[in-house]
Amino acid sequence: MKKNPNLLWIITIALGWSFDFLFWKQTPGINFAIFTVLCLAGGFFILWKDEKHASRGTLWLIPLILFFASVTFLRAEPMTVFLSVLFTLFLLGVTAITFLGGRWIWYSLADYVTGFLKLIASMVARPLSFSAEVKREQVESGTTVKKFNLWAIIRGIVIALPVVAIFAALLSSADVVFGNQLDALIKLFKLENLPEYIFRLVYILVGAYLLAGVFLHAASASKDEKLIGEDKPLANRFLGFTETAIVLGSVNVLFTAFVMVQFRYFFGGQTYLGVGGLTDSEYARRGFGELATVAFLSLLMIMGLSTITRRENETQRRAYSILSVILVALVMVILVSAFQRLLLNELAHGFFRLRTYSHVFYIWLALLLVAVVVLEILHRERAFASAVIVASMGFVLSLSLLNVDAFTTRQAILRAIEGKYFNVADLSSLSTDSVPVLVEEFLSPSTPNSVREEIGAVLLCRPDLSINSSVEEDWRSFNLSRWMAYQAVKKALPQLSEYHFSYSSRRVRTPSNSVYECY
Repeated sequence: MKKNPNLLWIITIALGWSFDFLFWKQTPGINFAIFTVLCLAGGFFILWKDEKHASRGTLWLIPLILFFASVTFLRAEPMTVFLSVLFTLFLLGVTAITFLGGRWIWYSLADYVTGFLKLIASMVARPLSFSAEVKREQVESGTTVKKFNLWAIIRGIVIALPVVAIFAALLSSADVVFGNQLDALIKLFKLENLPEYIFRLVYILVGAYLLAGVFLHAASASKDEKLIGEDKPLANRFLGFTETAIVLGSVNVLFTAFVMVQFRYFFGGQTYLGVGGLTDSEYARRGFGELATVAFLSLLMIMGLSTITRRENETQRRAYSILSVILVALVMVILVSAFQRLLLNELAHGFFRLRTYSHVFYIWLALLLVAVVVLEILHRERAFASAVIVASMGFVLSLSLLNVDAFTTRQAILRAIEGKYFNVADLSSLSTDSVPVLVEEFLSPSTPNSVREEIGAVLLCRPDLSINSSVEEDWRSFNLSRWMAYQAVKKALPQLSEYHFSYSSRRVRTPSNSVYECY
């Protein structure tokens, strides 16, 4: 990289410009995936030219990055898209901090925190130190410095723009002819947007500077030669086994008492609920969030105690593992109780996004609990952080493959066919992921007419779809979910023309004169 420092700045500035081109006044879509690929390609090319090659462990991250990046234009459901963007950025950061070493799977939480802090420091300071080091080496070696200096040219342009603008304004006031010609030039090049251009140029350069720091960090500080706590623990285990055994034993006793009560619910069914004075709905709502919190805090407690507890002999290690296994088994029963309450809630009120998230979350939380206790038994506590990351990625990956809004819509339609309440306003607020399902059921001959009219009301209530117009979308904002939604709606236009939508009252009147509120 020091042999050709201008290459670093050329590529990073090109990436900064591509960010501006792809995202300025554009909605998120395929632009995020394209920019992610450009950053990967640019970074790998720079490092390859510097004879730095990615480790095998790092290369395993590339398919994951590409998958999460692609979700941003395959799906439109907000939570799935947000988490996918978050994991794309996280994995790009992991790629930078483990590029040469590739030992990210063995990282502890301390390694991740330290690695990202070092990466942030490199983004801020390393480009300046790199430039200074290149100049010093050129002076020491007697190498002739090339006259072409891209960074100096850019700095000169940035400084010259406001100076020229001030003098141009003064000269325009002094001479009308010159002022008219300058106005024509401004209109030709749209120079009235000069403040906007300056702002965009500034953030392009700032982005290029930060990307240069990322690439320099990957080239020189990502070897993973020694992980934190690999030879000896990061901090001495200060809590004795007796204290920890008392804590775990007490919690196990409490959870056992709770589980004994829960088994009466599990096997007593409706009879016990009636005796306890609880209806299905009351039982479903009662303690749902608290049980999820208990399971999550139990996971943190197991991981925390495992890190700080001294186990001085095999007997203590075995006893701690047994207490942990008992605790996880009890938490599993608590999760089953929370899951049962969720199912009852769905039977009473139907599916919606939050309940679908919870379904998937409980499954991955249970798997994470099992993984943590297995790692504890195997004395592989360092892998706790990796287990959490894998479970988190599994959660986001499951949401992406499930298609939350399409699943929610399909369940709502099945409930409506069974004669249960169909919430037109709620379903019309879902993303375009739900539209193909709506149209499929709307056009299906097997759909009851009453349900078909409710689905038609949902389609007309949607604020992002119009049956009377086609939406022109810039290719940079292309989203497959939105495109498929518009294609699906076109098929339903003949039947939807029989419905009447009131823009003033936001109501839909169906062919049978039923009226549905959009809000």
